[in-house]
Amino acid sequence: MSRTIQLKIAGMTCSSCVGRVEKKLAQVSGVENVSVNLAVETATVKGTANLQDLVMAVTDAGYQVPTTNASYGVSGMTCASCAGRVEKALLKLPQVLKANVNLATEQVSLILINDLLEADVASTLSNAGYELLAVSNESPNREVTTKFYSADWFPAVAASLLSLPLVFPMVGMLFGKEWMLPALVQWLLATPVQFYFGARFYRAAWGALKARTGNMDLLVAIGTSAAYGLSVYLWWLSAQNQSVAHLYFESSSVVLSLVLVGKYLEHKAKRRTTDALRALENLRPTTAIVWRLSNWQQVAAASVQSGERVQVKPGERVPVDGLVTAGQSHLDEALISGESLPVSKTTGDKVTGGSLNLDGVLEINASSVGAESTLAKIIRLVEEAQGAKAPVQALVDKVSAVFVPVVLFLATITLIAWGMTTGNWQQAILNAVAVLVIACPCALGLATPAAIMAGTGTAARFGILIKDASALEQATAINMVVFDKTGTLTEGKPALSQMTALTGSEQELLQLAVSVQQHSEHPLAQAILNKASEMNISPLEVEEFQVVAGLGVKAKLHDSMLFLGSQQMMTGLGIELPKNIIEVRGASVSWLARQGGEKPELLGLFCFTDMLKPHSQTAVKQLKLQGIKVAMLTGDSQASAKAVANILQLDEYHAEVLPADKAAFVKKYQQQGFYVAMVGDGINDAPALAQSNLGIAMATGTEVAVSASAITLMRGEPNLVASTLVMAKLTYRKIKQNLFWAFIFNTVGIPLAAFGYLNPVIAGAAMACSSLFVVSNALLLQRWHPKKLSNNE
Repeated sequence: MSRTIQLKIAGMTCSSCVGRVEKKLAQVSGVENVSVNLAVETATVKGTANLQDLVMAVTDAGYQVPTTNASYGVSGMTCASCAGRVEKALLKLPQVLKANVNLATEQVSLILINDLLEADVASTLSNAGYELLAVSNESPNREVTTKFYSADWFPAVAASLLSLPLVFPMVGMLFGKEWMLPALVQWLLATPVQFYFGARFYRAAWGALKARTGNMDLLVAIGTSAAYGLSVYLWWLSAQNQSVAHLYFESSSVVLSLVLVGKYLEHKAKRRTTDALRALENLRPTTAIVWRLSNWQQVAAASVQSGERVQVKPGERVPVDGLVTAGQSHLDEALISGESLPVSKTTGDKVTGGSLNLDGVLEINASSVGAESTLAKIIRLVEEAQGAKAPVQALVDKVSAVFVPVVLFLATITLIAWGMTTGNWQQAILNAVAVLVIACPCALGLATPAAIMAGTGTAARFGILIKDASALEQATAINMVVFDKTGTLTEGKPALSQMTALTGSEQELLQLAVSVQQHSEHPLAQAILNKASEMNISPLEVEEFQVVAGLGVKAKLHDSMLFLGSQQMMTGLGIELPKNIIEVRGASVSWLARQGGEKPELLGLFCFTDMLKPHSQTAVKQLKLQGIKVAMLTGDSQASAKAVANILQLDEYHAEVLPADKAAFVKKYQQQGFYVAMVGDGINDAPALAQSNLGIAMATGTEVAVSASAITLMRGEPNLVASTLVMAKLTYRKIKQNLFWAFIFNTVGIPLAAFGYLNPVIAGAAMACSSLFVVSNALLLQRWHPKKLSNNE
């Protein structure tokens, strides 16, 4: 069965590395599709390939797959066959490379290629007939005490300190001082920088050569080795001639130091692009208080089952999705939905796992746990979006495939041309080294994924989940937004706004209506029940209750039949409705009639209105300010649709539209030249969401709508649509900016180096700056906040 596996890959430094890994993984039997993201150093593989074969392919390409260890307690094992069954079950998880069960200690030790959710382990063991007891996971994100020489910063700092004395003579020359160090001292300082701290470049370069390809490390290794080797040769030559030679140890050492410093800063900056994802992951509570065996017990959150009662105290995070069964409190849902204000929760309200309980004690009936929880789904969506490639990346991949060979060719031409025309082979080597060093495919490789990660991560903080990178590009061209009405622009909860009694009092009319509707689950019935509850009116007992499909309901009260429904129902009964009140502005109308004899009697009517959401007007205004046309498609009546369209000042609307016809309208708009974004929340919106150029679904709606969309709004606020389009455009603009500067660094820098205007040290600094620049530019997206606009503006 086809599955998706994510592999963390260590050792990649540039886009040519990405191409090599993708090529190797694509050759593995069973691989259907592979995508490598340089920014997160992750490969996403789809297919039926064996995990060990994929890891071997990465190793053969010259890179490594980092692994972590995890130990889990397992209850229920009794013999060796149990141990084998547990191992076999856990090996089916896409993160597990090896599994080893110790029956004596009732523990299983796993070697993982990726972080593993406790919920996945618990579910897998449960399906195999066993139970998760305890977890001890060595997470790569966990801060641990390490020796200073193992820290990320040590190679950069140590190489820089050793290189600093080699730079002093260059500073002294500015003041007419001769601070040149003896050749032996220069060699002693440069050698550990070249072969100890620079060993990573040689290892990666060797891997590239074995794979018959090139990468940035190959360029750096060749360039600095040439400068180092030239210095050693000139030192030896001067010793033979007993003369003083100008050495270039500072060039090789300073270049390596600059690259190491740049890589360290780049690594720190790249980690910031995943801040939003790590913040979401940190919302997962590790424990939960559950009612078991007639008392409250603290257990692993991953072991909570659907249907169990969970208690959440003030200051704790909600461990599961569920319904509040007891208690009242306020929850902070900011990191999940983007809602900055605390949300009041009481009995019957839904709560989302990861929310922070601020004051009261809540009891929750767990509904969605583990991998099926809202938080887990959000994390998966963000991970997939951050690992995806934008369509523009295809151009970068093509350039990167030929980049290193072209640079090597240009460096060779530079060497030969300078040597043959000037006879100064020392200068020729230095200029060739500068060409090799300044050519940086890293910036090209990081330009797109860094912007995507920063953009999607920032959007997720405000409740906007962008599923894939192609949605960013599609959003930049949107010039028309089509809204569904009910549940999208309106609350989706009709309220009884008016009732008119034609005979008797309004209280009597409402009592008859609530008596008929007391067994109905229709939204209009709920509106009548709510109104009756407000007025303390109790329903009467009825018999023979029946729903008349598409028309209304009927029931027997005493010796009469009561009918409550649409105009068509009344017409079918032979009742002529008063013409002066058939059309009620912006409302859905239900009529109540009674038939005790031969001729039915009209008793009154009820008007229902679905209130606009508070941000609907803001949403339309924001979109129009962007020059976007706004339309609405709804299955509601013409009068109701017209009222909403007039209030919101929509450009266009269509009422009484069947679900299948919504997609047809979207297609019609597309044929007129519009690039359409469809916004909806219901099952009936799914075809239109799929037909549109960009589908945007409210997560407050149905799972079908969410699945059919490219972007999901975690809050049911239509004003987020404008924010989504702005964020997408900003992200795509950053991608184009990054690609522009990455190309500029190379197209300007390489000729300057080839013509002798850049020495290797300056070239090394420029190369380090190019990668750091594109990542830092992408991080500017984290400063974005959705624009707030009041309805009065």
